[in-house]
Amino acid sequence: MKKFIVNIFIIIFIFSIFLFTVEEQNVEKVVTEKQVFQEETYSDITNPDDIVINNPEKQYPKEDIENTYKGYSVCAKLEIPVISLETNILTEYSEEALKISPTKFWGVNANKIGNFCVVGHNFINDNMFHDLKKLEIGDNLFIIDNEIGRVEYEIFEIYKVLPEDVSPLDAVTVGQREVTLITCTSDSKERIIVKAKEKIMEDSKC
Repeated sequence: MKKFIVNIFIIIFIFSIFLFTVEEQNVEKVVTEKQVFQEETYSDITNPDDIVINNPEKQYPKEDIENTYKGYSVCAKLEIPVISLETNILTEYSEEALKISPTKFWGVNANKIGNFCVVGHNFINDNMFHDLKKLEIGDNLFIIDNEIGRVEYEIFEIYKVLPEDVSPLDAVTVGQREVTLITCTSDSKERIIVKAKEKIMEDSKC
């Protein structure tokens, strides 16, 4: 009887070691997969010095913007000089608000580190996104808010996606301020995406 009990304990002990080994392998697999995902996500970053981290000591030009527009709360103002666009960005997205002015659609607040996504109709109005299709890479735009101030951005990517493609809303910006402007094509079958990142002025060297 004692021999039988001892054998049972030995079997349980061996089985426990087996389960622990399998669990440890699973943990290692999860960690490895996570590392691979991170490497793939940041594979386009070839030079760590290119990563722009928010500098709390940097001062941006201040100017007051109106807090409301036609009864809607305003979070920021958008200026794109090359297409003579000056428009308010409404704080809360809704179909009714979108008929009044472009609105924040997703992401961080205006001029914060991250992806600030703004959507606007392709209406032929002075304050809408009809002329976004005229923009080119390298053009500049400005986002002005009452907290941080006036921040200049440079367009680095322009492309079209299907309506169900949400990849332009990706929040990964690697420590940079980014703006994503979204509007419809004339036939409404696709979305025009304009992406811009904060323009960093290099210090002049003597």
